[in-house]
Amino acid sequence: MKKDFFHTGLQVGRSTIQALIGGLGPGTIYYVDYRKGADGNDGLSWDTALRTYGEAIDRVISNNNDVILIDGDSTVVETAMVSITKNRVHTVGMNGNLGHYGQGAKIFIGVTTAATDIACIKNTGVRNTFTGIKVLNENTVAEGLYAFAEGGEFTRFHSCEFYKSTDLDDAGASEFLHNGDSTMFYNCTFGSSANETGNIRANVLLTATLAGKKCRDTYFENCIFLGKADDTDKVFVYGANATDVERMLYMKDCLFLNNVLGAGTPAHAVGFGAAQTQGSVILKDCASVDCTVMAQAAVGIYVAGAVPTFATTGVSVAA
Repeated sequence: MKKDFFHTGLQVGRSTIQALIGGLGPGTIYYVDYRKGADGNDGLSWDTALRTYGEAIDRVISNNNDVILIDGDSTVVETAMVSITKNRVHTVGMNGNLGHYGQGAKIFIGVTTAATDIACIKNTGVRNTFTGIKVLNENTVAEGLYAFAEGGEFTRFHSCEFYKSTDLDDAGASEFLHNGDSTMFYNCTFGSSANETGNIRANVLLTATLAGKKCRDTYFENCIFLGKADDTDKVFVYGANATDVERMLYMKDCLFLNNVLGAGTPAHAVGFGAAQTQGSVILKDCASVDCTVMAQAAVGIYVAGAVPTFATTGVSVAA
């Protein structure tokens, strides 16, 4: 595949994406159209599309490199968390936008009552990919704390957006629970600068929560983390424990933006509840806006930039 297929802001139509995917030699392509589809269909064309993403996940075959195409003209509403345990499944949003946000292909979970609905989507499969989708969660069930819960291996996210619109003052809630191994993120956006949040309320939570899983060898490139803090406690990327990062967490050319209309200025953009003992965090050429410093001191975070001064590198300054 050509490298610039996932270039920031590239506008790609449905037919173009279908042609590109078709050239990869996938197993079976399943189509999801929430407005026109039905879960009793075979899902093998737009005319016989499925209605929900969960049904498409049930249909795909593990390790077959099956593809799920989601129409971008309406939000796919799930009534329970979609749990992905299958491997090598590729989810693509058909919305003509491979930028950081504004994806038309959206997967959403509302209010449920099941304690198992911890997220809209939970992935524990191997080498699954997600491209051009937005994942939303507005659940109020106590356990429903994340939009996406990641515990897979070698998962790749391209131009995806994640938003949790509830639990805005819950320190344990997050747009993205990241307990994945060798996960890669390109041109993704986490959170919102519209709604004020309290406490830590991380955009990406690294705390080892999923059984037997933790953040290992992770790479973020050109990603955006948005917030609107009501106090100094807000942290965009956070883990509570000393062993939440294993080996490496590398963040390159990322933006941590706190909306100045919020009542608080975060003390730091990236931090931990304890110094990391099993891995290192590297922030390379990143920028923070309306945060006192880029990174919390003495917790295993390394800041690299044009002027590698720990407290000030990447802190955006108004002219």
